[in-house]
Amino acid sequence: MELSKILEGRWTCRAYRTEPVPRETLRDVLALAQRTPSWCNTQPWQVHLVEGEATERFATSLTAHVQTSAPSPDLPLPDDYVGVYKERRRESGYALYASLGIARSDGEARGVQMLKNFSFFGAPQVAVITTDRSQGVYGAIDCGGYVTNLLNAAYAHGVATTPQAAVAMYSDHVREFLGLADDRLVVCAVALGFADEDHPVNGFRTSRASVDDTVTFVSE
Repeated sequence: MELSKILEGRWTCRAYRTEPVPRETLRDVLALAQRTPSWCNTQPWQVHLVEGEATERFATSLTAHVQTSAPSPDLPLPDDYVGVYKERRRESGYALYASLGIARSDGEARGVQMLKNFSFFGAPQVAVITTDRSQGVYGAIDCGGYVTNLLNAAYAHGVATTPQAAVAMYSDHVREFLGLADDRLVVCAVALGFADEDHPVNGFRTSRASVDDTVTFVSE
């Protein structure tokens, strides 16, 4: 598949079918993502691919933890969403809830939908990406590049994905479940599976800013 078609076509899935992605396909996707460039070729990412019965255990325990515990991210959260960043975030959220017929005033329904982040929207497999603590911010940046390539490689193989910062908000539980060493920082998770094309939540797409809005050409 041409790169332009991948970048134009990839989208975030929020409802999955139950059948898992074959291990051979996952290995092909992960091998492509491994080609991601990194600072001094450190390749700081490590991936825990949760599948089978472990996915259900992870989803059940994480959902329960979220409902009784405060967030504990390894990486600092944004200080605030202001200006255009707030507008883009709102636009995405409104489109999501509109696709499900959830009114802005329906806090209970919005809460139920929010919790689906922690059951990975029903995906049969989920990858947890961590970085090496000693690599600092550049390790996290490199992991961002890795995640981008993972998403695009998966789409090229017919696999739907959901990049999930929400899972990393509860890194204490993620660390305990996966038995992570103290030198690993949880960056995010990526749900993987085959999209439920009939689910209305998979019908909306987020917008993108134009080049003119994001790029300044300096020629003098």
